[in-house]
Amino acid sequence: MTAHEGKVLYTAATRTVGVLQAQASSDDGRLDIRLSAPGAGGSGTNPEQLLAVGWSSCFILAMNLAAGRLGTPLPADTAVDAEVDLCNSSGDYNGTFFIKARLSVTLPGVDPELAWKILDAAHDICPYHQATRGNIDVEVSLV
Repeated sequence: MTAHEGKVLYTAATRTVGVLQAQASSDDGRLDIRLSAPGAGGSGTNPEQLLAVGWSSCFILAMNLAAGRLGTPLPADTAVDAEVDLCNSSGDYNGTFFIKARLSVTLPGVDPELAWKILDAAHDICPYHQATRGNIDVEVSLV
């Protein structure tokens, strides 16, 4: 089986309408948010914040699966602080856009050696890590 074959476990379907001030919603009605372009003002969230929350929540689920495979539960107060930078090669809006990310993981009470085993396994499980591997700079730290 290649990386692109397999059974679909879930499909997220959304629609976004608008440009600098937009509205996005999911087909099941569970998501309905305002969007604003980064740095453009407005009261909505932006794609970088959505990537950060999606990635951090997915990584926690991957860590949970990895910890289970290693026979240890994750602490209830496990946390991932995610930062996603929107960058531009020219320093203004004329160059090539790219992103960088940092994930700071908190696993209270977990031995650091075991924690790194969980993080290493989660890298291979998390689809966000797989999708971005080799495409963006990502730093993962244990805090």
